Amino acid sequence: MEMDIKSLVWQIQTLDGTLKNEANKAVNTLLTIRNWLIGYYLVEYEQKGQDRAKYGDKILQTVADSIGSDGFSF
Repeated sequence: MEMDIKSLVWQIQTLDGTLKNEANKAVNTLLTIRNWLIGYYLVEYEQKGQDRAKYGDKILQTVADSIGSDGFSF
């Protein structure tokens, strides 16, 4: 079966669009998992195994300052 140039271009564009969408979904899934785990680690650190944490230690600011502005990429 011979393919004309319009069909070739359409197939390449369709493939490109489909795979970009799948890549975006995979990245979004992984970033969601990353953010959930970071939250989990922060809660575990803050609560130290207790049901409730003592607030006022400013853990989020301390961690953010330690990581710096280029600690994460999105």
